[in-house]
Amino acid sequence: MIDFLQITNDPVLARRCAALQGMRLFVDLERHGKAERQAGRNTFISTHTLDDVGRMRCALDQALVHAQDAGPKANKAHKARLMVRVNPLHPGSAQEVDAVLAQGADWLMLPMFHTPAELHAFSALVAGRAPIVALLETAGALHSIEAWVATPGLCEVFVGLNDLHLELGCRFMFEPLALGLLEPVAAQARARGLRFGFGGLARLDEGLLPGRDVLAEHLRLGSQAVILSRTFHRSDAPTTLEEAIAELRQAEAALARRTAQQVQADRARIATRIAAIAAGQPAAQEMLRK
Repeated sequence: MIDFLQITNDPVLARRCAALQGMRLFVDLERHGKAERQAGRNTFISTHTLDDVGRMRCALDQALVHAQDAGPKANKAHKARLMVRVNPLHPGSAQEVDAVLAQGADWLMLPMFHTPAELHAFSALVAGRAPIVALLETAGALHSIEAWVATPGLCEVFVGLNDLHLELGCRFMFEPLALGLLEPVAAQARARGLRFGFGGLARLDEGLLPGRDVLAEHLRLGSQAVILSRTFHRSDAPTTLEEAIAELRQAEAALARRTAQQVQADRARIATRIAAIAAGQPAAQEMLRK
């Protein structure tokens, strides 16, 4: 079962997610340099604060107690993890890590690292107090993965396609996927017994590249994590979050039953679709001028 990551600081939404299997809550504290990197694009710039980590911890703990009180069937529900993305390594990282852990984070994610030394330094700051997720979203991190994939405390390698595709000069977020750049990352993670994930996921039949196709590629690559897009809890959504997740799980099970030939046929079809979408998108430099 793939972990579906929900970015939120809403306790009500957190409790709803905690009632579903395979969900991970995600508080996003990253600020440093993000607005400049993603200027001119319709991307999510978080307004989450340190206090939100504690609120989400409390919401998840309450949901677990409620499930346990509800009876044997509810007791089968797993404890949803709380992951926090901190800022890229900076002079205040030690204090930030201590504060986030004090608020109850289960996993810490480091974004925008370029060198193995940065991830190693972050690992030293965490000092084994929580598992680490490496957010691979720079060319430097991509090309040096062999030198950092064995970092102590690392539990997951997650490829952030939004920033990575910009740095690589691609026109569409999923181009690195079609270019085969994620295969060696997945292989490196698998060889070390680490979890692997990438990108974002829209509802099954929504998005420039429909969620169904993105999910198919997650199954092909052995992915275990994906971030849900904002479309899953928008006010005008055609179905509830719970219904949309149920549809994803049904599609996940169906895609897992494909033959090897069907998987490769889907891969070729999706790569062709990504190339066609990319051809119709403006170059990164054009976006910056808007």
